[in-house]
Amino acid sequence: MGSISDEAFGGAATAASNLLHLPCGAREEEERFEDIVRRPGVRIERILSRGHTTPPDRPYVQSWDEWVLILSGSAELFLEGLGSRRLAAGEHLLIPAGVPHLVTCTDDPTIWLAVHIGEPPAGAGA
Repeated sequence: MGSISDEAFGGAATAASNLLHLPCGAREEEERFEDIVRRPGVRIERILSRGHTTPPDRPYVQSWDEWVLILSGSAELFLEGLGSRRLAAGEHLLIPAGVPHLVTCTDDPTIWLAVHIGEPPAGAGA
């Protein structure tokens, strides 16, 4: 059986990493967003929050579904029309397309795994 090259999968086929790893050094000013896998129609992203929140005047609104899982820490989200949801490590939530939402609280640190389902290709607009 032949091996699959990293190039065939954009470097993600055999690249190993630890989703729970925290970078050493000073507290980050901005949340860290890292693509783990990107394929047509799906993107898996690791998010590192350190007490970050979404500005109330800039809710996230996207034209695709997003499933989030808290790997460590905890977070609270507010989803317009659905209310607040508190998530602890191991808990997950589907955020439907078109629903404005805010992150209202995160632990320092909180590590998320986000799966974007039906996201248009980069550069295609949302």
